[in-house]
Amino acid sequence: MQSTAYDAIVVGSGISGGWAAKELTEKGLRVLLLERGKNIEHIKDYVNATKGPWEYPHRGGRTREMEKHYPVLKRDYPLNEKNLDWWASDEESPYTEVKRFDWYRGYHVGGRSLMWGRCSFRWSDIDYEANAKQGLGTDWPIRYADIEPWYGYVEKFAGIAGSKEGLPQLPDGEFQPAMPLNCAEQLVADRLTTKFDGKRRLISARTANLSQPLPGRGACQYRDACWLGCPYGAYFSTQSSTLPAAMKTGKLTLKPWAIVNEVLYDKNAKRATGVRVLDGITNQVTDYTAKVVFLCASTLNSTWILLRSATDIWPGGLGSSSGELGHNLMDHHFRVGAQGRVEGLDDKYYVGRRPNPSYVPRYRNLGGEKRPYLRGFGYEGGAGRDGWSSAVAELGVGGAFKDKAAEPGMWTMGGSAFGEMLPNHDNKVSIDHAKVDKWGLPVLKIDCAIGENERLMRKDMANDMAEMLEACGVKDVETYDDEYYPGMGIHEMGTARMGTSPNNSVLNKHNQVWDAPNVFVTDGSCMASTACQNPSLSYMALTARAADFAVSELNRRNL
Repeated sequence: MQSTAYDAIVVGSGISGGWAAKELTEKGLRVLLLERGKNIEHIKDYVNATKGPWEYPHRGGRTREMEKHYPVLKRDYPLNEKNLDWWASDEESPYTEVKRFDWYRGYHVGGRSLMWGRCSFRWSDIDYEANAKQGLGTDWPIRYADIEPWYGYVEKFAGIAGSKEGLPQLPDGEFQPAMPLNCAEQLVADRLTTKFDGKRRLISARTANLSQPLPGRGACQYRDACWLGCPYGAYFSTQSSTLPAAMKTGKLTLKPWAIVNEVLYDKNAKRATGVRVLDGITNQVTDYTAKVVFLCASTLNSTWILLRSATDIWPGGLGSSSGELGHNLMDHHFRVGAQGRVEGLDDKYYVGRRPNPSYVPRYRNLGGEKRPYLRGFGYEGGAGRDGWSSAVAELGVGGAFKDKAAEPGMWTMGGSAFGEMLPNHDNKVSIDHAKVDKWGLPVLKIDCAIGENERLMRKDMANDMAEMLEACGVKDVETYDDEYYPGMGIHEMGTARMGTSPNNSVLNKHNQVWDAPNVFVTDGSCMASTACQNPSLSYMALTARAADFAVSELNRRNL
């Protein structure tokens, strides 16, 4: 019979959960890693990783039948036949939208670490100090100095390719060689360095794709098929990186199809005793006990668990004593920018399919500049050449048509901005007891919208990219705003934020729940602001830091 008692329980096996499992097992703890969905084994279960487009019944696209069963997923790119099996089912796991919120989830071992975009940026004190300086939300209880060594620690293990730029708003890290820009991007990058007083810069985005091998993992093959799973282990995922390290210790038990629906709490000891788990296949309920619980189930799911825990003591759930649990939901707003045509490079092409974008780091509201909005944005984008499909419009026949179809089209260059969304107490989630999922569990109700600050920022997000492209000689530049709704960035953050006091936050500076110090929350729900940089590297660093603290506190018998 499998044990139900462990030193530590980790809920969720994505980016944060994988790191928690690795760190806790390597420090000697017996760890139970619980995942609500199925297992996906490295390499073996990447069934579409090497398929050509012609091998899919619908060339990798979508069907009306798929759209019928995935009403949320169909709103954006995740709905396609290539990796549909890796996105959570809208029908089995519904939620309630008070206002439109696009929630794209991965319920399987590895979670979204298998499908993430892999841009990996450090935050700076500009980000960690912003709330305090502007009187918004609550002050972060940490500063860059607290997390800086942990950024370096996780970068070296994960493998981050990037260039050192010496920018205070985007601190340098422990990098493998950067993936080079293509000729059109380099042309724009070189010209941009001489414009705008040197304050705007185009670089190769720092990415969790290996440019050099690491033990057990090969270098990137420039296939740009990362979201189908990488047989080479070239990008960071739970499967390629943290899970093998945790398994190597012999101290990890991995349990898929384990839906955690509450943290068990002892009101006399003021500690959690474990978690209650519903078997996703048999519906059998099992209680597992541990000295420490790490909630890493992703932003909204970790909060869903807290909202349902210890309600006999706190009606609002475990961690709700401040009144902030479930509040301050944030995302990155994007889908706005500009693009145009690059001339003079018709005799040039690029090699392979680089898996990362180019990047323009934040430059707004820095150095004393004041815009009509707070915070800022960065751009992810790139340049490329149109393919054979450019010939279709010719509707030609014969040899000339075939020759045209074999030639690459024109070079284009563009960028889409990712902007910071401010914390707002009114952007919130709660339990909807009137609706249940496939397993009879009540679902989340999400009430979130962008505000005036984000709307004002979007004007600059479109116009600035056009201004940069035109200044660098790009022709026929057009701006776009393809409409954004919260959740579309798949960077949901907040709802169980860190803070300086039990009165203003759910978690303390070590990611401990104020009301239950042996419960740690280290996924996106802990974030007190969003910055404009992709957040996953910060989740890794915060998780490794919290695991180190948890083990030291266990050894001191403080937990």
